[in-house]
Amino acid sequence: MSEKNREGKRTARERMRDERAAQEVKDARRKKLIVLGSVLAVLVLGAGIGVAVQSGRSSSSTPKAAPAGAIGNKNLVIPDGPANAPSTLTVYEDPRCPACGAFEREFAPTVDQLQDQGKLFGNYHIVSFIDRHDNGKGSKNGANALACAQDSGYFRAYHDVLYRNQPDETVDSWKDKSKLIDLAKQVPGLDSPTFEACVNTNKFGGWVSAVEEDFDKSGYSSTPTVLLNGKPIYPKNGNDEITPDNLVKWVNEANQGKQLGTTGSASASPAPTSTAAETDPNQPPASPGS
Repeated sequence: MSEKNREGKRTARERMRDERAAQEVKDARRKKLIVLGSVLAVLVLGAGIGVAVQSGRSSSSTPKAAPAGAIGNKNLVIPDGPANAPSTLTVYEDPRCPACGAFEREFAPTVDQLQDQGKLFGNYHIVSFIDRHDNGKGSKNGANALACAQDSGYFRAYHDVLYRNQPDETVDSWKDKSKLIDLAKQVPGLDSPTFEACVNTNKFGGWVSAVEEDFDKSGYSSTPTVLLNGKPIYPKNGNDEITPDNLVKWVNEANQGKQLGTTGSASASPAPTSTAAETDPNQPPASPGS
């Protein structure tokens, strides 16, 4: 082989080597672009989901009608007891929820007493998600009936009667509105054509849906959810299980050094007041004079 031919082959090998090296650089660059594109796509998708969630959170519906005296954002909370009490008990509950029924039957006398002593202000979020779980209409009908009772000034009394007569979760008895109206006969003064019409026409159906939407976006996922001054206490407060005695102790501890609110029976739903209307049900109330 002549020197010229050997030089030509070496040049060809070098050219092929250079071409492979150049191709490897191109391949590496292309892979980086693919990876970067994938990362960007994930980030964009994540941002899209975040925007969608945030958009969903900010687009909660506003009910056309709310029961008298309802408070909080869009008037979705039913108050019970003195708004100037130093502690607030926030309760999320579903009329068909058996655990809610058990909670109310065990704790309602204690809660009523604390409220009547001016120690506790009750904030009730009446949700209705069990209709979705078990199919039916009892949660929504029951929630609307409770709103009707609030509108008539008998929330606490009807609320207690409703939970004392709660059917089994799997039996959708309250799809029949007449049963809810019959229960009103156990509350002196509540059974009236106005209450019956409110229940039968589902007057506060839009409000019931708005309360449920608010619950769905709250971060809470079960009922009852019970908060004392914004802190969860059901079924436990730290390591201590909730009992009527413990609830009294926790309220008294929270109220130490604070002026009590208005005392006396609050069996009739309170009329709306400027103080109640400004109360954030999920935040501890300010101490008097603070």
